[in-house]
Amino acid sequence: MNDWPQAWSDDNRGSRYGRGSASAQPEGARVMRQVRRGPAAPPGQGYGGVPPQPSYVNGQGHGGYDDAYDDGYNTGQVYGGGSGDSGGRGMREPRPAPNWRRRIKVTSITLVTVLLVTTVATYFWADSKLNRDVDLSKVIERPEAGEGTNYLIVGSDSREGMTAEQKKQLHTGSAEGKRTDSMMILHVGGNGDTLISLPRDSNVTIPSFKGSDSGKFYEGTGRQVKLNAAYAEDGPELLVRTVEANTNLRIDHYVEIGFAGFANIVDAVGGVEIDIPKDIKDSKSGADFKKGKQTLNGEESLAFVRTRYALARSDLDRTANQQKFLAALANQVATPSTILNPFKLYPTMGAGLDSLTVDKDMSLWDLASMFWAMKGVNGGDGKSMNMPISGNSANGNLQWDTAKVKQLVEQLKNDETVTVSDK
Repeated sequence: MNDWPQAWSDDNRGSRYGRGSASAQPEGARVMRQVRRGPAAPPGQGYGGVPPQPSYVNGQGHGGYDDAYDDGYNTGQVYGGGSGDSGGRGMREPRPAPNWRRRIKVTSITLVTVLLVTTVATYFWADSKLNRDVDLSKVIERPEAGEGTNYLIVGSDSREGMTAEQKKQLHTGSAEGKRTDSMMILHVGGNGDTLISLPRDSNVTIPSFKGSDSGKFYEGTGRQVKLNAAYAEDGPELLVRTVEANTNLRIDHYVEIGFAGFANIVDAVGGVEIDIPKDIKDSKSGADFKKGKQTLNGEESLAFVRTRYALARSDLDRTANQQKFLAALANQVATPSTILNPFKLYPTMGAGLDSLTVDKDMSLWDLASMFWAMKGVNGGDGKSMNMPISGNSANGNLQWDTAKVKQLVEQLKNDETVTVSDK
């Protein structure tokens, strides 16, 4: 029994042209017969379980395919054409245009996220490196707080952690303990910042105080000493207590840096450019400079700020050099070449934060405010001066001008523009 469609029957072919043609000559273009498939035969039926084969019919037929399949064959469409291919030649659809708005948005979000994470990580890293060893809560009988913020900035001659070779190189000597080599009050306010040097030889009275370690109360006896003796006697807390008692100005924050730390910061920032007004040569500090603008490394910078024996007014001229240099250092640290260069910023921050000793309430924001204020003083937005001096005291120390000091403190407390002169 032959179940093949009639059009393909062997009996109908005869001796015609080719085995696939129904005419003696190749037939012309005509509509391709539709292919329809019936439902699959259940298992065991058909020819040995094989589903029935498709049948070929002309025109409108019947079968397993739905009518949508007619569109491809009845119009002569060739296999491979996509649904949107009008020519039916099998070409791929063109790629959609890039969504630049979405790409820019994703990139921006990614960059902001990375910047935020880096900033937060840097903040906690830097905050953890601050040595908050000074407890100002131990200071007794403090003046009332005024407007603005007052920092006591101290440079000590601490040699802690320095090798013998470093002491020799930096000309620090090998004295035990530590003393204050320089002291300054920086007032940060809304009417211009003011940097005031307190000469180490200033004549002051040691007030009543509580021992920073023992907690024992020591009654004041009116004893008069050089200002740097207060630090040598009982450290930062007594120094703050002495400054407040002799000025009636409340100190909000304390910042201290030693010899080695100072030199390391300068080297980390790549040196500090400064204009030296005249030739300086001092064998005790190691200073040997010619007049003019030059860039000093860490060792040279330390020699410059410590020099006093080669200067006409000794300690007063030295405080002026210290102010000038610290302002130049702050200006160098705050430049875009340092802030925007991580290979310079992080070593500078690391060297600086490792070298600083601050009070327990000092934040990174307070520290940044201090440096920006010092930069402003150097840029002419503020004022730098010595504590007004009236002459020498009976014991040969520098005596403050009481009237001028009182006026200066009142202006600082009220956050007014300082008009007092140190001359």
